[in-house]
Amino acid sequence: MIAELGHFAVILALAASLWQSLVPLYGAHVNDTRLMRAASPAALAQFLLILLAFSALTWNYVTSDFSVLNVYENSHSAKPMLYKISGVWGNHEGSMLLWVLILAAFGAAVAAFGNNLPPALKARVLSVQGMVGLAFLLFIVTVSNPFLRLDPAPIEGAGLNPVLQDPALAFHPPFLYAGYVGLSIAFSFAVAALIEGKVDAAWARWVRPWTLLAWMFLTLGISMGSWWAYYELGWGGWWFWDPVENASLMPWLAATALLHSAIVVEKRNALKIWTILLAILSFSLSLMGAFLVRSGVLTSVHAFAVDPQRGLFILVILMVFIGGALSLFALRAPALKQGGLFAPLSREGALVVNNLLLAAATATVLIGTLYPLVLDALNAGKISVGPPYFNLTFVPLMIPLLLLVPLGPMLSWKRADIYPAMQRLWAAASIALLTAILTFAFHFKGPWAAPLAIALGAWLIAGSLSEIAQRAQFFKVSPATAFARLKGLPGQAFGMALAHLGVGVMVIGITAVSAWRTEIITTVKPGDKVEISGMTLTFLSERTLEGPNFTAEQGLFRVTIGDREIGELTSEKRNFRPASMPTTEAGLHAFWSGDLYVVMGDKTADGTGRTLRAYYNPMVRWIWIGTVIMFLGGLLSLADRRYRVGVPKTAPRAALEATA
Repeated sequence: MIAELGHFAVILALAASLWQSLVPLYGAHVNDTRLMRAASPAALAQFLLILLAFSALTWNYVTSDFSVLNVYENSHSAKPMLYKISGVWGNHEGSMLLWVLILAAFGAAVAAFGNNLPPALKARVLSVQGMVGLAFLLFIVTVSNPFLRLDPAPIEGAGLNPVLQDPALAFHPPFLYAGYVGLSIAFSFAVAALIEGKVDAAWARWVRPWTLLAWMFLTLGISMGSWWAYYELGWGGWWFWDPVENASLMPWLAATALLHSAIVVEKRNALKIWTILLAILSFSLSLMGAFLVRSGVLTSVHAFAVDPQRGLFILVILMVFIGGALSLFALRAPALKQGGLFAPLSREGALVVNNLLLAAATATVLIGTLYPLVLDALNAGKISVGPPYFNLTFVPLMIPLLLLVPLGPMLSWKRADIYPAMQRLWAAASIALLTAILTFAFHFKGPWAAPLAIALGAWLIAGSLSEIAQRAQFFKVSPATAFARLKGLPGQAFGMALAHLGVGVMVIGITAVSAWRTEIITTVKPGDKVEISGMTLTFLSERTLEGPNFTAEQGLFRVTIGDREIGELTSEKRNFRPASMPTTEAGLHAFWSGDLYVVMGDKTADGTGRTLRAYYNPMVRWIWIGTVIMFLGGLLSLADRRYRVGVPKTAPRAALEATA
């Protein structure tokens, strides 16, 4: 009965989304306030109905109702409760239900908190949002129903993919989907603006917080996925340029460009057409990611489906929304009024360069991801595009971008002089130079580019701090005055500086682990010792363990430096029931300077020893610390009061003259 209730709720949500798509849009067209007001109740109703359906599916998983096909295929009664719940979205059908739930949640948030939006714009935004929800709800009802029954009901379930039975995977998809789907709001604002024929500073002020929220979730989701891949897959790496990883990176790059472009629209009423295009492309790349993961064109631990019918349906959705939005853009964008002019050397100019480099980086990732798929589809052979391609194309675009990040905020709007801006950054440049010299002194054997990359990270960190110091006028006014100015700075200023600082921390972590990582592959027996990066790893023993739904062979290792014992760590080979699928659990010991990463492999042919892979990954955790700092920077910006009060309204000229 619960499954049928969930199915019925999805059908009702489909009807609500149809109402939300058509009625408010027509109301805005004929300027009927009553019809425009229908958008908010419909958006809220759609969200509540999908929430009911999602709760019903979750209940089926929690109670192990194997009469539901989706539960049978992806759960097992012996699974821990956390993985029963995460199993709801650890499959194709459930993940699509989570997708539309988050989509509806963003629409409901606009309905509830968008009271400062003009009625016509709000109606059009919610109408476009309803259309996106309508398409995916239709997909769920027709070819991806999570509530199908089995008769007779099996006694036990088939279980969830063991690789997905991990705490990080319980939280990674919801955050990632919130980022993906959150960009639909920027898309809806862009399409609504094209229909209305108006893009101004107020529009940019309204669209920025929603884009920022999506960017924050996407940042955290990608970071959690990277952390999961690092410690769960047993490969010792944090990023592999997997096509599905790229599918999440591309909308993040586009959303980053959109955030910076919207600043120019808000401050200078310029780059309006480009900003609209970025809003469309950001969500389009999210839709493309959904197609890649669910069409069966990719083989990956991240992929959900291999059903061509489902892939074709998503391809149609992708073509309708991307093709329709770009067609509307081609028709209406030339009619948008151009904004203010600015000199190439200005803060606007720096943001334009920022956007061009981010767009080029997105294009290189897109080509590297799709080119092998196109060749395969044309029967032109199979190729693999991996790190060598991306290192030669993506990295060179990032270097000038990161060099310009601290400089941009030091430039004035409309027209700037480079010399005063560089004067404000002399301390940051000195710190970066000193960092390069010290890094070279400690690592003079190479690689030679690594000290420069570490200095680039220091440049970003010091430049971010210099920006705050300049805003508060430290060393120019008294300390009491400077701290008073610091306290009065808007949250956006702190947030932007903190986000840029997080990028610097991440750059240092990426450089260190890429340049100075140590790896050893050998075979060991209990009592054997392995030397790695000045540490001694002793294989003490191994034993068999019983988990709730797996058996494990666990190896115990002692870590020492000289005669001093640092600690012990374990690594496991697990075999999950009922599918008898093996996984590897890496052993990690974190030092202030990096991670010792140990993977116990299979037994040797004579059964007396084990293969062993050990890595020392210097400063690798700085990567995830940096992303968390970036997320916190976004949170500070989002807390800025100006986003809550909207754009100040200008009084009519006649009223001002009368007052005078």
